[in-house]
Amino acid sequence: MRTALDHLPANKQRELERVVQIVFEEFEDAFALAKHEWKKAGRILKIVLYGSYARGGWVDEPHTAKGYQSDYDMLIVVNDKRLTDRVKYWSKVDDRLMREYGITGTLKTPVNFIVHTLQEVNDGLAHGRYFFMDVAQDGIALYQSDDTEFHQPKPKTPLQALAMAKEYFEEWMPSASGMMETAKFSQQQARFKDAAFLLHQSTERLYHCVLLVVTFYTPHVHNLGFLRTQAERLDRRLTYVWPLDNRKHRAMFEKLKEAYVKARYSKHYRISEEELKWLGERVEELGQIVHEICSERIAALTKAAEKRS
Repeated sequence: MRTALDHLPANKQRELERVVQIVFEEFEDAFALAKHEWKKAGRILKIVLYGSYARGGWVDEPHTAKGYQSDYDMLIVVNDKRLTDRVKYWSKVDDRLMREYGITGTLKTPVNFIVHTLQEVNDGLAHGRYFFMDVAQDGIALYQSDDTEFHQPKPKTPLQALAMAKEYFEEWMPSASGMMETAKFSQQQARFKDAAFLLHQSTERLYHCVLLVVTFYTPHVHNLGFLRTQAERLDRRLTYVWPLDNRKHRAMFEKLKEAYVKARYSKHYRISEEELKWLGERVEELGQIVHEICSERIAALTKAAEKRS
């Protein structure tokens, strides 16, 4: 795996060094007083930069009219499956990275990360999941505890890839549409909090759908902000669904994000019919774009399969 960051500006290289430092500081703090032996033995094996900053196609234009900025995408590889629990063991890392980007300004670039064991990564490669294949091919190791390499990928045949993409599409697209229809019904019944939660579920399933169809992988999270960044790096059409140039609109996306928990459990969560209408229009547009991207992907896989038949 590559380790050089020569293609990045010096300030980005220094920033990535800072990110790795933060990850280790928070990880070590979390287990400093661990009593269980498996926690004491917990280790980070690799930290891998993937996505646009690894490939060299990043965009860093937060102050322009469209205001798009690529995130750092990182894969953290650990030595124990139990350490992949994001809520238990990585929430402080998440909070620290967001704080240093959004509040203190120590970081100028947002950071997203996923956590897997080495076995999970190698299983993904063995099953020909495009996401892990891209990470193995284009990724840059920011840290490695030793020289252990990922396994060689075993790509799916065109027919296998087509069958898997269709299966994911036929499962997740109707599921997202069903949630959208139920959200509309709840809104008509003036059950606005229920409608907000259901809109969240529709959005989440749309992002899972496009990620699975295109890459055969999706992170096991409910955080719409994280899923959004992972999906948007696949196709720029997705970046224009949610306007960035209006504080009110950004706040409404945050309200949609919060709906997964707060719309169900918090008596303080409030959302208006006007806000639901705007969010519903955005989710419907997201659904149309996801449908287009997935249909194009399946058409390309169909063409590839026909060539091999």
